[in-house]
Amino acid sequence: MEHGGDLLSYEKYYDGDLIDYSSNINPLGPPEGLEEVLRHSFKNTEVYPDIRYRRLKKSISSYLKCSVENTIVGNGAVELIDNFIILANRVLVCTPSFSEYEKRAIVHRKEVIRIPYNLDFTLDTLTIGNKIQKDDLIILGNPNNPTGFRIDKIELIILYNVIKKSGAYLVLDEAFFEFCPMDYDSIDLFRKTKYENLGIIRAATKFFALPGIRLGYGCTSTALAERISKIELPWSINSFAESAGNFIFSDREYIEESKRYIQEERQLMLQALSKLSNIKVFHTETNFILIKLLKWNEEYVFNFFLKKGIVIRKCSSFIGLNDNYIRVAIKSREINKRLIEIFNELECI
Repeated sequence: MEHGGDLLSYEKYYDGDLIDYSSNINPLGPPEGLEEVLRHSFKNTEVYPDIRYRRLKKSISSYLKCSVENTIVGNGAVELIDNFIILANRVLVCTPSFSEYEKRAIVHRKEVIRIPYNLDFTLDTLTIGNKIQKDDLIILGNPNNPTGFRIDKIELIILYNVIKKSGAYLVLDEAFFEFCPMDYDSIDLFRKTKYENLGIIRAATKFFALPGIRLGYGCTSTALAERISKIELPWSINSFAESAGNFIFSDREYIEESKRYIQEERQLMLQALSKLSNIKVFHTETNFILIKLLKWNEEYVFNFFLKKGIVIRKCSSFIGLNDNYIRVAIKSREINKRLIEIFNELECI
């Protein structure tokens, strides 16, 4: 299982509805009122979307607090990542991380340089500085998937300066940004740099609970935005995604409620799971938790949960992790308690 959310492959093993803990979607669901917006937008399917997405970019730039000229959009965050990779010479990835960074680089026949995270899953900044060359691209999850770790603000500034001085480029994949504690916002952090040699990518997928909409967006320099515009696919965002994007970013109540909810559930799960002796729980700053299994392997634990109607994420498909790691999402209070109960049952075996 290279990506989460594949319930169809496992539904025959459980007589009932499976609960998906392998994908990390906001348990509160999409913002209220979006369904009606999408129904009304059906008439827009009869015409092409604005090829320059002017209204959409204005909505996004207002949400991100950056200029429209700095705003980029794509068919999910992966398309934006893919566009940056096309412009790069070599691609540096830190492992373990989202598999599509390396896969998209290979598709475009780019040389891939792997740099393992430190044992505590922090960045090996020294090795990155030694490896990076002009026109290279390094892609970093911030917070990283599957570890849940966010780059320290001071370390990020130092790393950016090293990369920029080398004539290379940094892309921050911040698909889980809104779930994080608000200690810093990288878009505000790098505002004075005008985002030179930098791309900051986010998405509607996780926080706004819209994986089926496929809307990625972000902020970069005007020069990079112009270069991307020359190689990106036309009309890559459909009318429904465009309508959703023009609606969701203005719902401040939904955004704040989601942040509070995830923070509370994250603390509950971390506290409960950290008491168990046969697993090691890694601190997380987002809506999923990486767990090291000290007594079993991923296959045994996966099947144990599957028999109880829950699908978790096996992590051996992540380069840099073996079959002693799993990842679980953070969901509603009721089913989070059920997940914790099953972990306690597992502890007694």
